[in-house]
Amino acid sequence: MLANLFSVELWERFSFYGMQGILLYYMYYSVAEGGLGIDEGIATGLVGAYGGGVYLSSILGAWVADRILGSEKVLFYTGIMVMLGHIALALLPGGVGLAVGLILVAIGSGGLKATASSLVGSLYSLKDDRRDAGFSIFYMGVNIGGLFGPLLTGLAQVQLGFHYGFGLAALGMAIGLTQYALTRKNLPEASHHVAHPLPRGNYGKVAAVAAAAVVVIVLLVAFGFVTAENLAPIMAWLAIIAAVVYFVVILSSKQVDGVERKRVYAFIPLFIASAAFWALFQQQFTVVALYADKQLDRSLGGWEMPASWVQSINPVFIIIFAGIFAAVWTKLGPKQPSSPMKFALGLVVMGLAFLAFIPLAGGGANSTPLLAMVGILFLFTMAELFLSPTGSSVSTKLAPKAFQTQMVALFLLSISLGTTLAGILAGYYDPTNEAPYFGFIGVVAIILGVGLAAAVPSLKKLMGGIR
Repeated sequence: MLANLFSVELWERFSFYGMQGILLYYMYYSVAEGGLGIDEGIATGLVGAYGGGVYLSSILGAWVADRILGSEKVLFYTGIMVMLGHIALALLPGGVGLAVGLILVAIGSGGLKATASSLVGSLYSLKDDRRDAGFSIFYMGVNIGGLFGPLLTGLAQVQLGFHYGFGLAALGMAIGLTQYALTRKNLPEASHHVAHPLPRGNYGKVAAVAAAAVVVIVLLVAFGFVTAENLAPIMAWLAIIAAVVYFVVILSSKQVDGVERKRVYAFIPLFIASAAFWALFQQQFTVVALYADKQLDRSLGGWEMPASWVQSINPVFIIIFAGIFAAVWTKLGPKQPSSPMKFALGLVVMGLAFLAFIPLAGGGANSTPLLAMVGILFLFTMAELFLSPTGSSVSTKLAPKAFQTQMVALFLLSISLGTTLAGILAGYYDPTNEAPYFGFIGVVAIILGVGLAAAVPSLKKLMGGIR
């Protein structure tokens, strides 16, 4: 069962990261270079807002899974939306293709993300020591797709043009959907279960609210209240408001008992830590992408490596070390660090990764050796392996029975906030004065990690036996 989900997620991540690997460059490269000629600052903000939208839309996917269709069907249907989004980017011209494509990919990937993690969680009991290891193996599949996606779409973009790169991403998603369609019947019965079915009589009300929301969004854009310049801050506030509402709804629900409520309270500081982590990690697609294009020496024996290939370095390390981490957690069993401690370690290592940029600061164009970037992204990987698979796992372990998929969506919502902040923070990055930027962010991350580590004993009490 795990192999089935492993495979479909691999192909979805191939298409997602393949597209994202060339997305920023497509936005700010000149028209003569095949891009759209968007200002770099606006482009990085849009990438952050789009990435945040992917995870923000996981709320919608999770709600539909828990109340209407079940996780398995939502995963399949939203996968189709992702494929159509890549096709739009490949075939539709200019800003129209960008808008239609990113909206479809964002909504589709959001639904797929929430349900995929939930389905993996359904394969294990809450106290099964193999649970974190299973998520680590699943996460390795994510990163195999993340490795080959930017490599192949980046090569297609350099050799043939951006639209061929987006077309290749669509092909990858089509392969994943075909594989899933042939094997989805093998998933456990629980994957088809609707946790908290919506009464049939409420379907009309939900449809009316959804239609009204679409109309409001269209009007806000049409009258200039939502623009490319302010989209990222709006997305950040939406993520914050959605998170607060979600926590209030879950904590006030009569379907949540006392033990479950304490576990949700324990999840709040983990949510904050996760948002801070992803605000740094997701700068791979903003600041690090800019850095790779402008300041990294990408010459390999007289051939210049595509800038998007830098985004495949992290998945290489994930593929190598995910299995090692899984084996270590399995070997340690109940002696392994608790989930909050893994979060703390992830934050500290992430802070060290940003501090590692400081000795390289101010070198100018093509001044940073490729090996130095490999070392920094190795630290990114170590931090990610401590926090990301653990976050997916702990969100299912701490979830009340009536909110299983929606707790996964809450974890993804922390990524939404962090990803949007990664785009906003990129606006403060100054290539001519890099040290203060990297230093401040690195130190803040380490302080947050140390603070979370100090709070671990209290959090373990709230978690009620869940590690």
